Amino acid sequence: MRRIKNAILLVAGLPGVALLTIAPARAQTYDPRYPVCIEIYTIDGSSIDCSFTSIAQCAATASGQSAQCYANPYALRSRAPGPSPSPPRRNR
Repeated sequence: MRRIKNAILLVAGLPGVALLTIAPARAQTYDPRYPVCIEIYTIDGSSIDCSFTSIAQCAATASGQSAQCYANPYALRSRAPGPSPSPPRRNR
């Protein structure tokens, strides 16, 4: 009887232990609110920081480091409102 109780406790406790051992998820690297990113290279690897509003601002941070600035591929692009396209023409 005691073995059955222990087996039930073991089976019931496994999902709880599994939840505690799961590693936390990493945040998104590319912040879509900022148009410029920097990738800094170190001995341990590289890190990406997308918190710059201009290439000049990023270049000032990258100065003297092994780093590269580039356009954020996921940045929200604001488009200036322009004339709307005309409707398609019909042949009569």
